[in-house]
Amino acid sequence: MNAPDGGARQARFTQGSTMRHVIEMTVTGAIGLMAIFLVDFLSLFYVSRLDNDELTAGVGYATTVLFVAISVNIGSMIAGTALVSRAIGAGDPAVSRRVATNALVLANLVGIIISLLLLVILPQVLDLLGAKGVPRDVAHRYLVITLPANILMATGMMLSGLLRAVGDARRAMQVTLFGGLVTAVTDPLLIFVAGLGTDGAAWATVISRVVFTLVGLQGVVRVHRMLDRPTWSGLRRDWDGFFGIAVPAILTNVATPIGGLLYLRILAPFGAEAVAANAILDRLVPVAFGAVFALSGSVGPILGQNLGAGRFDRLRMAMRDAFLFCGLYTLGAWLLLILLRNQIPLFFGVDGATARYVAYFCLVGGLAWVFIGLVLVANAAFNNLGFPLYSTAFNWGRATLGTVPLAWLGAQWGGVEGAMIGLVAGSLVFGIAAVWVVFRAIGGIERRKGGTSPS
Repeated sequence: MNAPDGGARQARFTQGSTMRHVIEMTVTGAIGLMAIFLVDFLSLFYVSRLDNDELTAGVGYATTVLFVAISVNIGSMIAGTALVSRAIGAGDPAVSRRVATNALVLANLVGIIISLLLLVILPQVLDLLGAKGVPRDVAHRYLVITLPANILMATGMMLSGLLRAVGDARRAMQVTLFGGLVTAVTDPLLIFVAGLGTDGAAWATVISRVVFTLVGLQGVVRVHRMLDRPTWSGLRRDWDGFFGIAVPAILTNVATPIGGLLYLRILAPFGAEAVAANAILDRLVPVAFGAVFALSGSVGPILGQNLGAGRFDRLRMAMRDAFLFCGLYTLGAWLLLILLRNQIPLFFGVDGATARYVAYFCLVGGLAWVFIGLVLVANAAFNNLGFPLYSTAFNWGRATLGTVPLAWLGAQWGGVEGAMIGLVAGSLVFGIAAVWVVFRAIGGIERRKGGTSPS
C-alpha cells in the first residue's frame, strides 16, 4: 500500500458501502486500541496482585490525571485527521502533505505544554482528587515518570490519525497494537522480576510510547510519504485551521477526564475501596467498550473525505450506520458485563466493598455507556463537519450537568451505587439529544450546499 505521491491516492471512503467502511475502520482501530486497553487492564491486574488496595488506588489517581493529557492529544489528532482527510477527499496531495506536517508539529507543541503544566500543578491536582498518604505518593511517582513521555504519545497518536485519514486502517492499527504488545511483555518483567512495583508499571508505559512513535513514523514517512519539511510560513498558514478544530476538540475531550476527576471526588469520601473499584472500572470500561472509542475515531475520516468530495448524501448514510453499530455493540458489551459481574472482581483478587462496587457497575452502570457511546460518535461528526463547538457543548454538558449533580445526589441517597445510577441517568439524556442534533446539523449542510449529490 505504498503511496509515493504522498496522498494522491483515491479517496476510498467516497465510494462503496458506508457500513463496510465503518466496520472496517472500527474493527482495525479497535484491535489497536484494545491492545492498549487490555495491557492497561493487565497492568492494573498486576498491581492488584501486590495485595495492597492503596497501591491500586494510587495508580487509579495517576491514570485519571494521565487521561487529561491523553484527551488533549486526542483533540490535536482530531484536528489533524479532519484537515488531512478533507484535503485527500478534495484530491489535493500537496495540501494534504503540508497540513499533515504542520499538524504533527503543532500536536507536539501542545503535548509538551500540557505535560509541563500538569507537572507544575501536580500537587494541587492530587489535592483536588482527595489523594492522601500512600495512594498520593504512588500517584505522584507514577506521574513524574510518565508525564514527560506525553510528547511521544502526542506524536504516536497524530501519526495514527494521519494513517486513518489516508485510509490505511491496518497500519493505523499497528501503531497501537505493537506498542501494546511490547508493554504486555515489559509490564510483568518490571513490576515483578525487576521488583519495581508501581514504578515498573510506569516505565512500561514510557516504553510503549517510544514504540508508538517508531511504528507510526514507519507508516507515515516511509510508506505514505505524507510529511514535508516544516516551514514557518506553512505553520502560519495552517495555524488557524488547526486550532479552530483542535481547541474545541481539546475542550471536548478534556471534559471527560475532568468529569472523571469530579466523579472521583464524589467517591473519595467512601474510602480506598471506592477509589480502588473506580480504578478497576477505569481499566475495565475501555476493554469492554473499546470499539466505541475506535468508532468515534474512525468515523471522522469517512465523513471528512466525503465532505471534501461534496458527497453530502453519504454523510447521513455514514452517521446512520455508525449509530446503529454503536448501539448494537454497546448493548452486547453491557450484556457480557452482566453475565461476568461476579467473575470480574475475582479476577482482580478483590473482595468486600470493592468487589460489590465493581459488580454493581457491571449490572447497572454499564448502561451509561450505551448512551455515552452515542455522544462520542456524535462528537466525532461535529468535529469533522464543521461544528466543533457542538461537541464541546455536549461533552461538557454530559461531564458536568449530566454527571456531577445526579451522581452527587445519588451518592447522598445510595452511596457509591447511587452515584452510578446518577451517572446512567445523565448519560441517557445527553446521548439521545446528541443523535437528534447530529442529523439536524447534516440537514443544514445539505440545505446550504444545495441538496444531496448523486450516488
